[in-house]
Amino acid sequence: MPRNKFQKIIFGVIMSYAMAFGMELYNTAINMGIALQPGGLSHMTWTAVGTGMKEMLIMGIFVLIVSELFGNRMGQRFMQKHTTESDSPYFHQLMRQAGTVAVMCPAMSMLASVLFFIIGQGLPLTQLPVIWIGTVFKNFPMAFFWNMFAAAPFTHWLFENLFPEKEHDSEALMGKAELAN
Repeated sequence: MPRNKFQKIIFGVIMSYAMAFGMELYNTAINMGIALQPGGLSHMTWTAVGTGMKEMLIMGIFVLIVSELFGNRMGQRFMQKHTTESDSPYFHQLMRQAGTVAVMCPAMSMLASVLFFIIGQGLPLTQLPVIWIGTVFKNFPMAFFWNMFAAAPFTHWLFENLFPEKEHDSEALMGKAELAN
């Protein structure tokens, strides 16, 4: 896990873009009607992937900003409220992820509703509440499962490969030195 400010920024960027990738690809496929075809999302196209990737570049920045402003802190509070010190670190991590998704999905759905429907399609502002609710209903299951089973594991794997923990390396060396004696 991140041990300094620089590593926290890198971890945040990776996680933000991992989440934005999955969510933009999912929403692009739905908007293009791919989910309604026989076989559903299994008929993904490269056009959908390209469009989702373009939107990801912009939305990833918004995800990073919103998570830094309040999403991460609220996820941390959720974890603290629903865990005890005797719970495993893995359970703490899962509860933090769940709390963060519970905050980030409605926040990002509001932002997406404004950007893509109110501004992008010119729909009346009076429609925003129902567009937002529909967007949350559509996105929450995907955001939850994408975070739990794809974005977070990928982020942790990539981060651990970019920044291997030195303590493990020094412990391994000490163990080898003891074996040699």
